[in-house]
Formats: sequence, structure tokens, C-alpha cells
Amino acid sequence: MTQTPDLKTQFLLVDGMDCGSCAKTIEASLQQLPGVMEASVSFATAKAKVLYNQEILEEAEIINRITALGYTVEQTSELKSHNHSNSCEGEHDHNHDHVKADVSQKLQAKVGGMDCGNCAETVEVGLQQIAGVLEASVSFATKRMQVSYDPQQVSEKTIYDRVKALGYTVEQSHEVKPHNHTSDCNGNHDHHHTHSHDSDHEHLEVAFPQKLQAKIGGMDCGSCAKTVEVGLQQIAGVLEVSVSFATERMQVSYDPQQVNEQTISDRVRILGYTFEQIGEISSHQDTHSRDHDNSVSKPTQKRDPASWKFWINNRRGQSVILAGLGLVLGLLTQHLALPIWIARAFYGIGIVIAGYPIARAGLFELRLRRADMNLLMTISVIGAVILGDWFEATLVLFLFSLGTTLQVFTFGRTRNAISALMDLTPPTATIKRGNKEVTVPVESIQVGEILTLRPGGRVALDGIVISGSSAIDQSPITGESIPEDKAPGDTVFAGTLNQSGFLEVKVTHTVSDTTVSKIIHLVESAQGSRAPSQQWVDRFALVYTPIVILIAIAIALIPPLTFAQPFNVWLYRALVMLVIACPCALVISTPVSIVSAIGAATRQGVLFKGGNALETAGRVTTLAFDKTGTITQGLPVVQKVYDLGKLSANIVLQIAATLEQQSEHPLSKAIVAKAHEQGMELETPINFTALPGKGIQANFREVLYFVGNQRLFLDQGIRLSGEAESLLAEIEQLGQIPVLIGTNEGLLGAIALSDGIRLEATEALRQLRRVGLKRLVMLTGDRTAVAKQIAQQVGITEYRAELLPEDKLEEIQLLRQKGVVGMVGDGINDAPALAAADISFAIGGIDIALETADVVIVGSDLRRLAYAVELSRRTVSVIQQNVVFSLVTKGLFLLLGTFGFVGLAVAVLADTGTSLLVTANGMRLFKTKTVKD
Repeated sequence: MTQTPDLKTQFLLVDGMDCGSCAKTIEASLQQLPGVMEASVSFATAKAKVLYNQEILEEAEIINRITALGYTVEQTSELKSHNHSNSCEGEHDHNHDHVKADVSQKLQAKVGGMDCGNCAETVEVGLQQIAGVLEASVSFATKRMQVSYDPQQVSEKTIYDRVKALGYTVEQSHEVKPHNHTSDCNGNHDHHHTHSHDSDHEHLEVAFPQKLQAKIGGMDCGSCAKTVEVGLQQIAGVLEVSVSFATERMQVSYDPQQVNEQTISDRVRILGYTFEQIGEISSHQDTHSRDHDNSVSKPTQKRDPASWKFWINNRRGQSVILAGLGLVLGLLTQHLALPIWIARAFYGIGIVIAGYPIARAGLFELRLRRADMNLLMTISVIGAVILGDWFEATLVLFLFSLGTTLQVFTFGRTRNAISALMDLTPPTATIKRGNKEVTVPVESIQVGEILTLRPGGRVALDGIVISGSSAIDQSPITGESIPEDKAPGDTVFAGTLNQSGFLEVKVTHTVSDTTVSKIIHLVESAQGSRAPSQQWVDRFALVYTPIVILIAIAIALIPPLTFAQPFNVWLYRALVMLVIACPCALVISTPVSIVSAIGAATRQGVLFKGGNALETAGRVTTLAFDKTGTITQGLPVVQKVYDLGKLSANIVLQIAATLEQQSEHPLSKAIVAKAHEQGMELETPINFTALPGKGIQANFREVLYFVGNQRLFLDQGIRLSGEAESLLAEIEQLGQIPVLIGTNEGLLGAIALSDGIRLEATEALRQLRRVGLKRLVMLTGDRTAVAKQIAQQVGITEYRAELLPEDKLEEIQLLRQKGVVGMVGDGINDAPALAAADISFAIGGIDIALETADVVIVGSDLRRLAYAVELSRRTVSVIQQNVVFSLVTKGLFLLLGTFGFVGLAVAVLADTGTSLLVTANGMRLFKTKTVKD
């Protein structure tokens, strides 16, 4: 039996962080410690959360690492650690010093108004921002949330109010009282814990459904996907079903106590489609345990219908060939005046071969009390045979089979955006084990192992460079065409290409959790989602098809029975109406556009989380920006070096950089980088000492120097002159951070630093105005002076400063009163504002952004915002073109068919031709590369 790792979550209060970059520095440093599984640091809340293995790492080592970076650490009574050990065995009382389980409470509630899994993530993130909330879990499948919280810090009402502020409804369903860890716990913990929750079992079972993902083959149009959905929804125990014709993917949430996977797969096969499982996931199970084969589906092989192999090797192609052969032979037999039964035999062969899969699907539709194209086509063909028109019956099936085959192929081409991503990651990788290098399957590699990368090799897993330097081509992930230089401490992504140097990389994510895997899952989900326009089309189709069928029945019966018209003539016209009745082109008009647009955006490093996000982006009238990490780089840069007349500015910089090269603080790195930029050679200081929260001191050329903030000098008893205080006031007035340099004798100078503006920020805002976004607003928690300076530099005329996260949320709500609002942030400390906006864009860290935003700019290039908005508008325009064209075509042929101007073959040709045209029109979006295209 495998021994469970002794995991522990440590919560710490970190003081001394000046910006979001400090938090990132601490995170990256902690992640390099052996035994650290996860590390997250929030600059907004000044808190760190570390999940680590107690068998490998001690708490003191974590604290020492943070202290060594120049920050102070405190474990407060507000945030106690949570021990993940599964047993008490005499050690439980000892852990009470760290576990505050005896005072935590849990509540469960029903959350309404969620439209997708992203809504559930929004609620989770919003709740986790509340001080005192220890853990929050929200399930979109069951519409339930579970929150563990400290009642001494936060109340139920506060939790409910936050959910409502995010735009959702909440209804309390249950509260779980904490387990009381008494002194008799030793040896009896499992028994006591089990019985303490007996009353909750019935409710908790609902919160843990199973999820099944599968690839569904054999679907010809969106109506087939609807058939599978309806068929599965009739099974007791199936909670939710989503089937996408666009991606050929099915996702089912079900209760394992009522139904199993076999029953679900059998129903799909009974409906006439193929079933290939991709993955089964328990909602309460760690997704890290999923196998690679289950987390990344394999790409569909590309086939070209211009090649004869496509028609020979493809089932649909074979049906088209055989049906066409029967049609030609029957027509030839008639032309040669041979007995009619021979011609009908050939026609019959073509009808059976091409019609069997259509008739089978139509019968399944009949079972479900639905009418799709398959059922209507079957009735039309049978009617034509009854009327004695065998040639037209065969021709109808041939044209229909040919059209659906070309349509499925054409649609399949739009799925190739993900196929390219799937081919990026190599199946094996070379890792260091002991003194040897071994090549192993990527699925077997664990977090913390060391990858070796040689020039020309692809990165197999996400990680941090620990040795070597090289240029990495990240274009498949970020869309950046220029390779990025990587050195120790930098992050590399799976699927990117190592170009020049040798690297050793410490793995930070397993194969199922890499950035490229997350992107693939997100794109698959987005391509399969239903946009608002598609939902309208679906509702329209539900009304349109039955009405046209009723009209067809009236046409077949009323003229012959009422006006003594020929029955055969009006029955034929009714059959034509049945063919026209199925809105195939209308149903497919939206998903083909959505899939194409999302595929194009993915190649440019823009990830839309679904059709709703894609359509909403183009309707934005106001775009609000967070400052730090969005308009600015989130990294400090030296703006100016001041001297006070005793030493030159260059000497002041050299002294500061000499001392700071021993520190890992972001301000220190910026000062050292500035010295290197000016070509300075730095010596090694002596007796270096870090003074957490203040700065550093060290001896340089036999003089003791101090480098840090004003508090450092005051604590050392060093008085600042009037000139020095004026200088500090000037620096702070400009919204910059002063770093002071001096000795026991007094201040020698100061270095002013500030968050550097992104190089592309000004151009990005200019592009947004060019595509019609006139109102651009900056929201920041920084001081007014800083906000004013940044806004002036990038050309933003409207800004709000000194805002807390909840203040940003209020500002977004005010802006929404005047139009559709988009919020652009880094997804770290602005989650409430992102959630409150009509649509959110995340710039920066991919891991966090994928969880928090509607649109993710993978490469952190602000200029892609304009691309996203413009692509959205083009997509909506193409969808409108497709819908109007489909409706006009259907209306025209309904009119012509009623008066007998259109035959069955022409009706089928019009239907399949319209479907192919709207598909081709939607695929134009796949070629959209820039705003100017």
C-alpha cells in the first residue's frame, strides 16, 4: 500500500512587500524549495499559502527563505495551518497548535444564476478573497457551494452578500458543524468522525457527481448533437449533458448511485453514434491524478476530399460512391430501355446503402419524439418510392450524403487549431535521476524532477530553469514570434522549442496540469459552448420545424380532400416541404463561426472561454484597466539617481548596487540591473546583513553603508537633513519609491524607482480607440499622484485611484449603468472587479488567468485586446450573415415548394448547399490574424 505524503498547508502573513512583483518573487523562490507542492502569495492581502510535505521540509525553512528575501514573516492567529494528515494515532493533540478546526464552520448553499463552469470559478475566487474564508468550493453541475470559514472573522451574511454582489442568487441549504477533536480522539477518530456526519450523508452525495467526457462519432449536424443530449437526459441519474457537434465532444454529469458509465455509452450507441471515452473525473477528486491520455484528446487525422483515398477509406465517402454508382447504373439501364425492375434494383441498392444510416438515425429520432433531417429525409425518400419515382429518391439520398460528407469534412478543418497544440508536447522526456540521464514517458514524471533540454528539443512539461541559458520559441503558446531568452529562475512552458542552449528545468506541473493542457481543455470547452445567438437559433428551430411539418401535412391533405386535386401531386409537394422543414443551415450557422473564430484567436494567443465571451467582447463600450501588472510591467525600474553633493550619482548607484546584489528583493534587482546597464563592475561587500522590512547593511571599502527605506535610517539614529527630506517628498510626489543610501554620518543620496510602463501600452490604447472604444478608464489602488502620472504617460484621461478591491467592484457597477463594461486585469488581486464586469480580460500569469477571466491574453501583449474586440465584431457579423441567408433561403424555397416549382432533388441541393455556404463563410474567420486583416 502506497504511503500517503504528510502534507501540510501553512498560512503566513508577509510584511515588506511593495508591489505585486514582490509577491511573485516570493512565490517563485518558495516553489524552488524541495517538498513544496504549491505556493501562492497575495500582495493585496499580504498573505502566503504554502502546501508542503512535512517529511521533506520544515516550517522554519519556509520562513527562513522568505526572510532571506528581505521580508518579515508572522503566523497570526487569524490564519492557522491546516494539517492534511489522515490519522491521529497519538499525534493529534500536538497538531492542535496549528489546526484551528475546532472553531471553523462549514456552510452549504444553492447558488443560482450560473451559466457555465466559469461562473462557479468566479464565485469561488470571489469568496476566497474574504478574510476568514478558509476554503470555498462551488460546483456548476449541482449548483452547490461549500464554504469553510472562521466565524470569529466572517459571518454567513458576509459570505451570502459577496455571492449576491457577484451577480448570483444564493439559498442556504445546509450548515455542517465542525468536528470536535476531543482528547479521546486517539485511535477512535475515524469512527467518531463518520458518525458525527450521518445526518449529512444524503445531502453530501449530491455534491459529488461523476463527470464523463467522450468523443461522439457519426454526427452530421447540430441536430445530431441535440439528439444525443435529449436521449441521455431521459436516463434517470443523469444530471447534466452537453454535446457539441463542433468539437465532437460530450460531457455528462451523473449520479453514480443511479447510473453508470456503461449505461450512458450504450444509450449513445443505441442512438446510432460511436462512443470513445476521453476521461471520467470525480468532482471531488484531484484533477492532477488524471492520465495524460484522458486529459489531452488525440488530434483527428487530416483528410483531403480532393484525394481519392478520402472517399475510399472514409465510411461516408464509401456510401456516397456506392449510392452514386447505383444511381448511374440505374439511369444507364433506363437509357438502354432494359426492364424497369433492373433499373429499380440498381436504384434500390443505392437507396439502401446511402439510406440505411439516415433511416436508422431517423427512427431513433422518432423514439425521442423529435423530427430532424434524418427522419424527414427518410419519410421523403419512402414517399418518392411509393409514388414510383425511384430515380429521384436515389438522387435525393446521393446529394444528401455528398453534402453531409463535405460539410463534416469542412467543419472538421476548423478543429485543427487544437490538433496543432496536441502535437506540441513530446511523449517522452529526458530527466536526471541520480548521476544518470534517462528517457521516460512524460506521464511518469513528477513535480520536482529535473528535465534536461538540448538545442532543438521541445519542452515536455512546465518548469523553472535552474541551470543554463537559452532562447525559447514560445510562439505556439503565447503567439510571440520572437524567441525569449531564458535564464535560471525563468519559467518555461510545455510545447515550446529550445533553440540554442542547454537547460536544466525543475518540473512544476505534471502532464495533465501543464499550461498547454489547460489551454486545450479551455479551447475544446469554448468551441463546444453555446453562444447567445446559437441559443436563439435553437429556440427558433424548435418552433420552426413543427410548424413546417404541419404545413406539409396540410398541403398533402387539404387540396385533395377539399378541392379534389390530384393526391400524388400534393403529396409530392408535401415531401418537398418536409425536406425544407429541417433548419440544418440555420442550426450550423452559429457554431461553425464560433469554432473558427476561437481557433483563429488561439493561434494568436487569445483564449476565449466560450461563445458568450466571444460575442460580448464586441459589444464593449467601456474598458476598465487595472494598473499594476496590466498597464505597467509589475516590475520596478530605476527612474533617477539623486546625489546630495557628497558623492556623484554614479558612485551612489555603484554603492547601492554593490550591496543590493546580495539581495533577492525586486527593488534590489532593479538597482543592480541599472548598474549593469551602465557597465559598472561590482565588488563583493563584506558582513552583509538583511534587515527585514527596512533594507540592508554591509561593509564596502572599509565603510559601513546602509541601503533601504526611511525607517532604517531613523532606527539607526541617522538624522535626515532638510535637503534630504525635501528630496524624499519630491520623489514621493512623483509616485515613485525612494531607496536611500547613506552611512552613520548621514544620507549620501537616493534612488527613485517605479513600476515600468509596458512598452506596447500606448500603442495598444491607440488601437482600441481606432476600433471604436472611446472610454478607457484606469482603476488602481495606488496613490493619486502615481495614477495621474501613469495615465498621462499612456494617454488615459479618466482614472480612479486609492481603490480597495471592493471599491473597484463598485466602480465597475457604476460604469455598467452607462454601457457594456470590460475589465482588464492580471487575475490576481482584482478577481471581484473581473467578476463584476460584463466581460473580463486577463493579462499576465497564465495559471491564474485561465481560472478567473472570460478572455485570456496568453502572451501579455495589450495590443491583442483590440484584436479580440475586432474579431468578436467580425464573428457576430458573420453569424448574422449566416442566419439571414439561411432564413431567406428557407423562406424562398418554402414558397416555391408550395406551388410546385421545386422538386425533391433541388430542395435537397438547396438545403445542403446552404449548409456548405454558411460553413465556408464561417470558416473565413479562421484566417483572421490582425486588426487590419
